[in-house]
Amino acid sequence: MSLPSVDIEQHPLQPFLPPHARLLMLGSFPPQRKRWSMEFYYPNWNNDMWRLTGLLFFGQKDYFVAEGRKAFCKERLVEFLLQKGIALFDTASAVRRLQDNASDKFLEVVTPTDVAALLRCLPECRAVVTTGEKATDTLCAQLSVDKPRVGDFSEFLFEERALRLYRMPSSSRAYPLALEKKAAAYRVMYQDLGML
Repeated sequence: MSLPSVDIEQHPLQPFLPPHARLLMLGSFPPQRKRWSMEFYYPNWNNDMWRLTGLLFFGQKDYFVAEGRKAFCKERLVEFLLQKGIALFDTASAVRRLQDNASDKFLEVVTPTDVAALLRCLPECRAVVTTGEKATDTLCAQLSVDKPRVGDFSEFLFEERALRLYRMPSSSRAYPLALEKKAAAYRVMYQDLGML
């Protein structure tokens, strides 16, 4: 008796790579489309990435929420990311979802993203941040970087460029840490990089 095959999902978004970006933020892979509130990164209404970003940079966790809707405002996010020099993509370009949910635990990375190619497009980039365990493991295996503890960083050399890999707590609500405590970890990183 053979097991049912699980479809391979290709990444649905193009990398967001402002050429002047100083920080490359890498998650694992977007959730299923049924969980999206917008056509952009961290689209799940129940993911707190844009709430903690709003809290840190504007003192309002709902700064990036689209007025009158359970959705984030892509236009406001893009403007902010361009201004701050933050690039976005994920560490997997193709995955199998082993269960019908958004959990990284049930994601099998089929094709890791060529992170070196992304970094070559970002000559001013000085740091990479991974936003969860799966993203961190995938990146560390690819670039042979020492895995930092959550909330900390490792330094590494990429083609003669000194970079830092920050490992931040997952912005998923499944990660058991209050929004304010997650924001405190991200605050240290943004302050280190002179972005906050």
